[in-house]
Amino acid sequence: MMTLAELYEAGRKVVIGSLTFAAEDIIRFARDFDPQPFHLDEEGAKQSLFGGLCASGWHTSAGWMQCFVRFWADEARRLAAEGLHAPKLGPSPGFRELKWLKPVYAGDTITYAVTLLEARIVASRPGWRINTILCEGENQHGEAVLRFESKVIELA
Repeated sequence: MMTLAELYEAGRKVVIGSLTFAAEDIIRFARDFDPQPFHLDEEGAKQSLFGGLCASGWHTSAGWMQCFVRFWADEARRLAAEGLHAPKLGPSPGFRELKWLKPVYAGDTITYAVTLLEARIVASRPGWRINTILCEGENQHGEAVLRFESKVIELA
């Protein structure tokens, strides 16, 4: 089985997918998880400091995870087709420095990426690693909209 560090050179940004934020999706997510006026109502949002309907930051972050899960499933299939075993990724013990840098408006397409920053062995768990990754998203204009650092457990 390969490790993430063997598969992806530290510091190399890898695009993991894109997601377009439709008004209906923004409203649906907001209704369930972040019911603020600028996420729920197009007319009301025009009067907000954002000037238009925009996605919750949590929705933008969930979009990163949606793209990552799909990307990782595709990577596992790709590696298997080459006769290789993908690293077995476990949960994340947390993240830090979550920043919503620009609003994501209805109709925006966000392209998400991941960069391996560091991989270290877990001394108390033989074969386990903790990977630090930089998670990012930018809109169709190349403007950064999301950034956070995450830890990902890699299992033996």
